[in-house]
Amino acid sequence: MRTTFPQLLLNHAAQRPTAAAMREKEYGIWQTTTWADMLALVQNLACGLHQAGLKRHEHMIVVGSNRPRLYATMLAAQSLGAIPVPLYQDAVASECVFPINNAEVRFAVVEDQEQVDKMLEIREQCPQLQHVFYDDPRGLRNYDEPGLAAVDELVAAGKVFAQVHPQFFETEVKMWALGLTNSGPPTRCWPTCLPPGSARTFSAMPSGWPLATWSTAPSRPPPSPST
Repeated sequence: MRTTFPQLLLNHAAQRPTAAAMREKEYGIWQTTTWADMLALVQNLACGLHQAGLKRHEHMIVVGSNRPRLYATMLAAQSLGAIPVPLYQDAVASECVFPINNAEVRFAVVEDQEQVDKMLEIREQCPQLQHVFYDDPRGLRNYDEPGLAAVDELVAAGKVFAQVHPQFFETEVKMWALGLTNSGPPTRCWPTCLPPGSARTFSAMPSGWPLATWSTAPSRPPPSPST
């Protein structure tokens, strides 16, 4: 069957809306995101990114550790036909310059203040980088930079847009996947097993990569309430 990750998300949300899509351990307690919750988040993010100007076939970098909303952002970009490019969270700022310029990236979604600082540090070297959205606002209250905004603002704007255009999200779900980078010489993070700047289509993905339950920590998931 030929499908995409966003299409699989729609199917899971329709067939098992209350089942766990992702679990994240926070303060020692497992927090669960259901498939319905994940779909709503991805839809709002996609609509917000569309309003911000993200175009089909355009690249968007994602920098941070394994966090539910960063994964949702990647699905949102794919839903618009854009190509999310995850970069290493522990890469120094200078190592981000080449992949950003090589892919002509205008949008970045990052986890926290550390990653925001990297993007701001290299902005003069990456003049096309217009938008930086952050997930964790701690330490960023007094930042006042053009194009810098919280993911929460993106979600809020997208939610309003989705209410006005309820069919927009599903009609935008198309066939592109993600660009992968591997560790290599500094400032030369080439897409894995691909020529520089290539994208990996869903049809080229191994058939054994279904969209299943994710866990953002290596520990076992919590037992079900019945156990």
